[in-house]
This record gives sequence, structure tokens and C-alpha cells, in this order.
Amino acid sequence: MSDPVFAELSQLQQSDGADATIDSLLAKLTEQKDYHRLFDAQLLKKKHSMGLPLARPTSFDDVPDDQRDDFEKAYIDAARDCGQRFLDDGNIPQAYMYFRTIREIEPVAEAIDKLNTRREPDESTEEILNIALYEGVNPCKGLEMMLHSHGTCNTVTAMDQQLAQLSDADRAKAAAMLVKNLYNDLKHSLKYDVEQRMTFAAQVDTIRELITGRDWLFEDGNYHIDVSHLNAVVRFARSFSGDHEDLDKAIELAEYGSKLSDQFQYGGEPPFDDFYTAHVHFFKAIKGTNVEDAMAYFNEKLEQEPDEPDKQLIAYVICDLMIRTNQLEAAVDLATQYLKDVEDPNGFSYAQLCQDSGRLDSLKSVAEEKGDLVTFTAALLQGAS
Repeated sequence: MSDPVFAELSQLQQSDGADATIDSLLAKLTEQKDYHRLFDAQLLKKKHSMGLPLARPTSFDDVPDDQRDDFEKAYIDAARDCGQRFLDDGNIPQAYMYFRTIREIEPVAEAIDKLNTRREPDESTEEILNIALYEGVNPCKGLEMMLHSHGTCNTVTAMDQQLAQLSDADRAKAAAMLVKNLYNDLKHSLKYDVEQRMTFAAQVDTIRELITGRDWLFEDGNYHIDVSHLNAVVRFARSFSGDHEDLDKAIELAEYGSKLSDQFQYGGEPPFDDFYTAHVHFFKAIKGTNVEDAMAYFNEKLEQEPDEPDKQLIAYVICDLMIRTNQLEAAVDLATQYLKDVEDPNGFSYAQLCQDSGRLDSLKSVAEEKGDLVTFTAALLQGAS
């Protein structure tokens, strides 16, 4: 503030009193868009009205217990007001400081969602990306920002790091973004290769059409996209539902991967050790095509697996497919054999499967076998209701 303003406030306090002085301070800070000090001044006004010490206007230390709720409400209102002012001015990082403090991140998430991710990066881009992705305010938008500013490699790495923290909906949304991006890049690369070798090749618009009958595209270990990115993006696509609009693209990416040289066939955890072939079966099953073939494929994996922990991994995948394809009875039977001890709050729950399928008899039997009186009673009562 300039010296005349200090003098003006001093004069106003002498002539019109404290309330007028504080109101003038609020008006000047608002005009100057000095929102950090405006926050302090709003709480200064509140403390003055409550008859509290004013030296530390934002502190709770000098607020008596019987006045704490009243002051806390004023604190939240002031933070919300100043946070919104920063948002209105397009300053997301500063706004986030206030909304995070009062645990109201939705306005920041909405503001981030409206950003044009193809805009030229500026000094705030990294801060916003960090808030969106690593603070979890809008992870899908954060990944989209990263894809356009840092490229596919960094985005795939970030997605892998954040995967467990994402909701099912966000996981599918982020996977779709990467599937579309990789699909388009691969299609462009394949078209170029085909046109270089076949001058009058018919124009086609899918990866499947581009590679069908053209095994020469893969000769001598040839590939057309970063194979580690392909592996990761195909894996991410397991989050798709059977009616997802990009599921066909994921299938075609897996079909392309299955034709790559063995040196690029990176195995996954069972039953995805034969990575791309297994994913083709998985994706087609959740789409509702070749369900029997897929079940036979994975059941054979289960029967042939000697390692008990790996058997559980395979059983989980089969059970997931059964649930997705509405084979709940069979899912309960399989889960009772291999997954009856699994109760993941963020994933598979044997108890929930039994409840959803109406197979509380299985839950009751397993609970009795394990000596779990609480679950036994829950199943007993639920089954009788």
C-alpha cells in the first residue's frame, strides 16, 4: 500500500471508527486484487466483531472454545471467497491453497477441467499439472495435460504410478485417452510403412485392416510404435467395460502386439504371461464375443499352473470375467475355491460377491470353516431377510 492509504485509514479510524476503517480496508484490497491480504482482513473484521485480539487475525490460538465454531465458519467463508476470486482471475495454484485448506476441491477440479490442454505451456502449467495429477484433484485432466506437454512416455509412467489411486471411472477414462492416442500414432506409422512398400494400396482406416495378410510388416523384428508403451496401454485397457467405445481399439492394439517378434513379447503376471494373446481373449470376452473360447483359454492356464499364488491370480481374472459376463454362480464357486480370503476394500470382495449373487450359503459355510462368527451371523441374518 502507498503512504496516502495508510494515512487515510488512520484518519478514517479517528473520524468514523473501527468498522468504517475495516470496510475501507476490505474495499481497497478487493480493488487491488490483493486476495491473500483480503483473506486476513475478512478475519480481522470477524475477530473485531467478536471482541478478540487482532494482532493475528487468522489464528485460532486466541479464540475461546465457546466462540470457535463461529470463527471457524467465518474462516471457511473467507477461504472460499478468496479461493473463488483467484479462480475467477485464472490463478488455479493460488486458489487451490484456500480450497484445499477447507477441503473443498471441487471448484478447482472444475476449473482445471475447463483448461485447454493444447495451450502453450506457461509458468503455471507444471503447478497445475501437479495439483491435478499428484494432488488427485483432477487426475484424468492431469494425465491429459502431461500427454500434451511431456509426451507419451512420461504419461504412461505417471499413469502406472497413479493407477491404484484412481477410481474405476477415472482409470477407464485415462486408459481411453492413452488407447486413442497410441492407436492413432500406430495407425499413422503403419499406413506410412504400407504406402512405402505398396504404392497403390487400398485406403483402410483400422489397424486390423492394415496388418491383415501383411506379415511382412513384422519381418526382421520390425515394429511401428514404442513396444513398452504398447504393453502398458494394452494393460491399462483392462479397466474398460464391455460396452466401452474404445474397446475395439484395445483389441486391435493387442492383435498388433501378438504379431510382434518374440523379443518384444514382454510377459505379464499370470494369466497374461503370453501377454497379447491373453489380452485378445480377455477383451473379446468382456465384449461378449468368444466368451467360451476365452474361458477355456484361462481355465487351461489355471489347470496347468503349479504355483498356488499364481493360481490365485489366474482365478481372480477368470472370476472377474465371469462377473462381467453375468456368470455369478460360477464366479462364486471358483472364488470359494481360490479367493475366499480376499476382502480388498478397493477391489475384489468374496463377501460382496456372495451377497450380489444371492449365494449367502457359500459365505456362511466359509465363515463357519474359518471360525468367523461375525460374518457367519451376517450371512445368516441376510439370508433370512
